[in-house]
Amino acid sequence: MPRAPALLLLAALAAPLAAKEAAPAAADPVLEQRVMKLAEELRCLVCQNQTLAESNAPLAEDLRNQLRERMREGKTDREVVDFLVERYGDFVLYRPPLKATTVLLWFGPLLLLAIGFAVLLRRVRRRAPEETGVSDADRKRAAELLASGERR
Repeated sequence: MPRAPALLLLAALAAPLAAKEAAPAAADPVLEQRVMKLAEELRCLVCQNQTLAESNAPLAEDLRNQLRERMREGKTDREVVDFLVERYGDFVLYRPPLKATTVLLWFGPLLLLAIGFAVLLRRVRRRAPEETGVSDADRKRAAELLASGERR
């Protein structure tokens, strides 16, 4: 039985020797860096709250491969982005431009906040001060009691 712990120790110490460095995703590290930089500016169409660089969805991987392919063809970053926008619309951009089709996207939250504030103000103003039901005689008596310093 003393051999088992020794073999386990030997196997544990030998494991790092067999490990290798991960191969880069692209043969050209400069191209890969450019792809990842551009992928950080594009939205995953499946996840929608992640960039293409962050997403592990199969469609995101396909889009990153399309980025690589276009960049290998010599396309500029702008041309690659224009291709994706033409194909998928402004939604693919993580920061869409301000134009007529995206104005609601940019100002929608502010508009909803303004509408909510207007509704709140309207409701508060609509509430009339309630009548207290205090007569003039009761007010006169209260004023006399305050003036004389009496307490009940």
